[in-house]
Parts: sequence; C-alpha cells; structure tokens
Amino acid sequence: MTLPATISVSFDFSQGATFGLGFIIGDDKYGVIGTGTFAASSVLDPVVDLSSVTRSIKISRGRNIMRDTYESGNCTVRVLDPDSYFNPQNAASPYFGYLTPLRKIRVAATTATAQEFLFSGYVDTYKYYYPTGQEIGYVDIVCSDAFRLFQMANVSTVTGATAGQTTGTRITKILDQVSFPTSMRITDTGSTTVQADPATARTSLAAIKAAEFAEQGAFFMLPDGTAEFKDRSDVVASLAATPIEFNQTTGIPYSDLRYAFDDKLIVNQASMTRIGGTAQTSVNADSSAKYFPHGTTITDMIPQTDAQVLDIAKIYVATRAETTIRIDAMTVDLLDTDVPTDTMIGLDYFDNVKITNVQPDGSTIVKTLQVQGLAWDITPNSMKCTVTTLEPIVEGFIIGSSTYGIIGQSILGY
Repeated sequence: MTLPATISVSFDFSQGATFGLGFIIGDDKYGVIGTGTFAASSVLDPVVDLSSVTRSIKISRGRNIMRDTYESGNCTVRVLDPDSYFNPQNAASPYFGYLTPLRKIRVAATTATAQEFLFSGYVDTYKYYYPTGQEIGYVDIVCSDAFRLFQMANVSTVTGATAGQTTGTRITKILDQVSFPTSMRITDTGSTTVQADPATARTSLAAIKAAEFAEQGAFFMLPDGTAEFKDRSDVVASLAATPIEFNQTTGIPYSDLRYAFDDKLIVNQASMTRIGGTAQTSVNADSSAKYFPHGTTITDMIPQTDAQVLDIAKIYVATRAETTIRIDAMTVDLLDTDVPTDTMIGLDYFDNVKITNVQPDGSTIVKTLQVQGLAWDITPNSMKCTVTTLEPIVEGFIIGSSTYGIIGQSILGY
C-alpha cells in the first residue's frame, strides 16, 4: 500500500546540535547561505538516507497533561541491518567510527505540495535485535529532541542574566550559556521582567522552565529541531486563528476519540512565592465550594516583584478553576482518502481544532481545543497520527473574537 506522503529518514553523523549539511562553495544545493551550515572540519561527516531500510517509525511529542509542562519528544526508528553496518566494531561498515550516541536523526514527510519535518533529534541508544530463525537483524535507533541536551547541561551562574530582563531575554541568555545554536531559536520578547539569575546549580532546562512559568508562556521544540519560546501574548493570540474541523461528516475524519470528565486539572487555590519574596495567594471561592479545594504551591519563582507573582497566581487559578468534558486525544488515519495529508503533516502545537462528535442518540459533543501533542505511528503500510488536545493553557481577551472577546468571560491580560 502506498503511503500518502513520502517518508524519509536521514542520519547525520556530524557533531554539534545544528541540523543540516556543511556549506560548500559553488554547490547548487549546499552553497546557499542560510541553507548550508558552516562546518567545523574540512572533512564532511556522512549524512545517510535510511529510508529504504526503515521498517517502522514511532514519534511522541507533547505536553504532559498532569505535570502541566512540555516534555522531551521521542522517536524510535527501526531499521533492517542485513550487512551489519550498525555494528560499531565492523571495520568494513561505511559507518565505522561514526556510530556514537547523540548523532542526529530527522524524519520528514513529503507530498507533491508540501514537505514537513515530523521529528528532529539526537540518538540516545542503539538497540540490537537478532531474532532466532531470522537471518536479518534489525536495530532500533532511539532518539530524543534537544530537551535532553538541556537536561544534561548544568548551569550555575548565567552570564549576562541581570535583573529587569524580560523572560525572552533570560531564555536567550540561558541558551547562549549552553551554546545552543542561534540559528535554531525562535524567541518572543516576553511580558514579565525577572530578577537577577539566582546562581544556583540546576539543569539548563530547569532554568528555562522557571522563565517559562514566570511568563505563563510556552517553551518547546519544533519538529525541525528549533527551540521556540512563545510569550503570554503570543499564546493568547493563537486562540484567534480559525480552527481546523474534525467531524464525522464534512470535516477531517477521526477514530478512537478519548473523552474525560473529571477534576484532575482543577486548580482553585494557588500559593506562589518568588525568590526573596512573600507568598502570594489566589483563591476561587466558588470553585472551592463546588469541587472542594484543589491547591498548588509554587516556590523559588523568578519574577521581579511580588505584584507580578500575584498576577500569575490569579491567572493560573482563573484558567483552571472550572472543569468540563474534555477530548484528550483522537487518532487520524492518513490512509483514509478523506484526510488532507498536507494539513495533518503540518499540524503542530497551538493549532486550533474544532471536534464534533455525534452520539448514538443524535446529540452532539462539540469542543474547540488546541493541539498540544502529536504521536506518529508509521510503517510501510500504515500512517496514523494521534493528536493530543487540551483547553488553552492561558486564556485572554481577544478583540473581535466570539469566544474570547466577551467582557466578563475572558481574562484581561496583566
């Protein structure tokens, strides 16, 4: 069966975090400034196309619904290895000397009109399998995105992290500290100012997450390997985009709709404290009376003032004090000819989706949500995507919006 998109898997054995081939003067493809990257050596490390020997691809990226944070994206590529090329002790292998952890893998999907990366990351481990009675062995190449690099890189004092910086500037300083490529960043300015870096030993990811939370924004990895920081204004503005429709009639078809109606995402009491500050508390009395207290305590925050911390506590509670029926996930089969392939391979975080489900009695459940996770399961004969959806992580007042432009129902920004 032919897949609706051509799936390619490239394995880049070069060192460093940057994806892409070296810059070659005079080359029509790799001699274009802004496309090629300047290499660290005159000897080019190989970039290998594994597409023809790939037998399955599993990708998982997204926001953890319970921890309320983005987590590292993961990918497992299973490749056949009939010639033992992936044996690191095989001197006859064209990969000999290059097979080490933290080499780079990218998975892309290409149609006649679009090309999108589904994952870009770094090898964690090679898992070798030689099943009994099977002549050809195979290797699972297990990868993580750059969140793993940030988790491994510790920081203490962040150079240039002074008081009064915006959250976007602070995240830039942290990325500079761990030498993450400037060509692989998209960073909003940020609306919250922060205090001087606390100069405590922690991972660079923890330092970035502290700035992300202070902003009530979003820091995550794009499928092309770029790190993106959306500030609060950008997150709220994303709600204004026209949603993509998924339904059983005229929209994109789906299956395995996963419903939930519970209290696990309710927060109606929050106590938050910045470093050197006093506890700031926000309580939604109506929600506490209706659902009983659901509290959270956050300490060691980095906003510059207690007033900023109080505003964060208020918006945090205001967006989590109520609950309603949720659609946590749905699965889309791209082999269905009614599914627009370009739309699905281009889907990513903060895309708005309107999901309509007709119940057996004819009643409907309709939810407008945001994409906050994507899991791909691809083989030579199948291509499915499970889409994780969530309510907006931060809501705000949007002029002209029929949903978020109603005074008294939407939250005015701070």
